[in-house]
Amino acid sequence: MHQPVRYKDEKTSSLLKKFAAEYFESEASNQSLITITKVEVFERGRKAFIFFTTLPQEKEAEALDFMKRRAKNFRQFVMTKKSFGFTPKIDFYIDQGEHNRQKIDELIENEYKN
Repeated sequence: MHQPVRYKDEKTSSLLKKFAAEYFESEASNQSLITITKVEVFERGRKAFIFFTTLPQEKEAEALDFMKRRAKNFRQFVMTKKSFGFTPKIDFYIDQGEHNRQKIDELIENEYKN
């Protein structure tokens, strides 16, 4: 019984990730590269968390402020895609898990070099 809801959440997550990457690629300045790493959908599609990283990493706080300021415009952009009956409430977060994964990769690489 839970399968259809999970499938819808996965589809919503996938679409939001695609739309966020498209929107912020066109709207962001060239001072940093914003990469959408994952999207988590909650409450049957009513709420979504969009996680991202930036290069250079020092620009993440600025990118987060920019994305939060543009949240309303992003929701309107999503509505123009006509993929949703409604657009979920969206919040943005820096993907700390991705930073941890990169750090682990770096440590493993250094261990194999030694």
